[in-house]
Amino acid sequence: MSKIPVAPSLDDLLNEGQQPGQERPVSRRVLFLSIQAVLNAVIIGFIAKLLVALISLITNLAFYGEISFHETSPAHNALGISVLAIPIVGGLIVGLMARLGSPAIRGHGIPEAMEQVLTNESRIKPIITLLKPLSAAISIGTGGPFGAEGPIISTGGAFGSFAGQIMRISPNERKVMLTAGATAGMSAIFGTPVAAVLLAIELLLFEFSPRSIIPVALACATGAAMHLLLFGTAPVFAMPEIQAPTYGALIWYTGMGAVIGVASALISKSIYLIEDLFEHLPVHWMWWPAIGAVAIGVTGYFAPYTLGVGYNNITDLLTGSVSLQLVLGLCFLKFISWSVSLGSGTSGGTLAPLLTIGGAAGLGLGMLVMHFFPQSGINLPTCALIGMAAMFAGAARALLTAIVFALETTMQAHGLLPLLGACTASYFVSFFMMKGSIMTEKIRRRGISTPQAYEPDMLQHLRVADGMAFNFMSALPEENTTQVKARLSTEGDPQLPLVVEDGERRFVGIVSLQQLYQAHDTDNIASLVLPAKTWIYPESSLDTAIQLMDRYGLEYLPVVQRDNKLKIVGILTASQVFAAYRKHRNAGEQYQQAISVKRRRNRLIVSSRKWLGKER
Repeated sequence: MSKIPVAPSLDDLLNEGQQPGQERPVSRRVLFLSIQAVLNAVIIGFIAKLLVALISLITNLAFYGEISFHETSPAHNALGISVLAIPIVGGLIVGLMARLGSPAIRGHGIPEAMEQVLTNESRIKPIITLLKPLSAAISIGTGGPFGAEGPIISTGGAFGSFAGQIMRISPNERKVMLTAGATAGMSAIFGTPVAAVLLAIELLLFEFSPRSIIPVALACATGAAMHLLLFGTAPVFAMPEIQAPTYGALIWYTGMGAVIGVASALISKSIYLIEDLFEHLPVHWMWWPAIGAVAIGVTGYFAPYTLGVGYNNITDLLTGSVSLQLVLGLCFLKFISWSVSLGSGTSGGTLAPLLTIGGAAGLGLGMLVMHFFPQSGINLPTCALIGMAAMFAGAARALLTAIVFALETTMQAHGLLPLLGACTASYFVSFFMMKGSIMTEKIRRRGISTPQAYEPDMLQHLRVADGMAFNFMSALPEENTTQVKARLSTEGDPQLPLVVEDGERRFVGIVSLQQLYQAHDTDNIASLVLPAKTWIYPESSLDTAIQLMDRYGLEYLPVVQRDNKLKIVGILTASQVFAAYRKHRNAGEQYQQAISVKRRRNRLIVSSRKWLGKER
């Protein structure tokens, strides 16, 4: 009699609910990846310091004619009308580097990293590790209105990807290395490890699992340690102590967040509108950064504070005591300078400009509210704080990252509730106004979709018993095909194979319908039996089942009892797996009223009448 061949190792895997070949969530490989991610983060911390020093050197050389690494702003230059030429020269150099080196240095970093994660198995050319920080330093140092965070995120990701390419690791592990490098760079610049981890989850990893989050979290913690070592322990954006908000102020802050959400969507759309306009220029893209730099020079001539990184502008806004002229300038002129230059495809970032524009917009809205509603209870520094975070949340669709980033860079615990209300409102509004975000629109236009939601895998939670067929047709080994075909035409399911059991109802094997109908009428079923390659239990997950089908090239799986593998209880096919998935998915989306107030009211009336009748 034929028996089901069972490998003990396969049995152990099924008992543990694992698929063959599937790694455990945490293994020694996670330890090795974590060690490498930490080592990479140390190196990326020094690269971040080098990038900032290089930006300072080029800024001093271009605007003040000095060879110095002292951090300074281009805003105090005395060049007059000749300041127009400096950003243009910088744009020419960046365009030439992109043409001769790699076009991948163009853009603001995060979308390019996302694209490599989604389409290229997280492979980034090693040359980007050198060219991206160098081109960004030239772009920012010659007046580009960008922050250092975008380039260092891109550089860190490139370095992590490079390390992952010289190691013998899987594409998923390389994705972790890329993400760990990118977020370690952000953490090294701002000293925001928690926000960096959340950025990884919301924009780069597209998953949340122990094997990915552990190396990334350790890399971010290391990046923050490098920030403390190389940049100091003070908050990146120091601001006056803010008081706990009142309930009335919270309403105002949330309303401001909704307004800024509208602005964030319009700003994101404008960036790509400008990109589209550059696409229609009758010149090679190598010249676009120089053309876009004209806007930097013109706005920098009339408003020098729009030039360069501008982190000091964010700190000034957070004091709440800047002039209305500066607020409007940072809100509109900074936007013009940044949007045109970024749309030209130069090397730069988005975070610092978004924070600046959002902070100015929040402060401006706060001034307006306080002018017309002096009893509103709002606080101007808090308005600037929620403005910068809400702009980032709405434009980048990174809600949690924006909230925690604002907290970590300012160390203002009382800002949590205003940030939560304003950022959520901005995040919510942005979905009604644009399909993608400032981070995803570029790759979305190339046909690359990014996940909008992170949900548990239904197939891991659905059991085989939820999808298998219980009513299957069985036959005895000694029956001939004529008898079975006759019964099958009236009793059987044409979608299911034939189950062969002996006289004691013990599972013998499977006969496919194709085999059955191709056999001679006089053949016995025993001659057609195919011993099952594998099997599955009713309580196993559908995810395990589909993995087994894929591994062994099966169209169906016999479902047997765990304690008696010769007792078959059902058949599972691929179409039944999809049907169970669709049923569960649709059930979760159906609108229903779980509690009927009307029905409960009627029951209460009936019960009351019965009780009153007994009392009488």
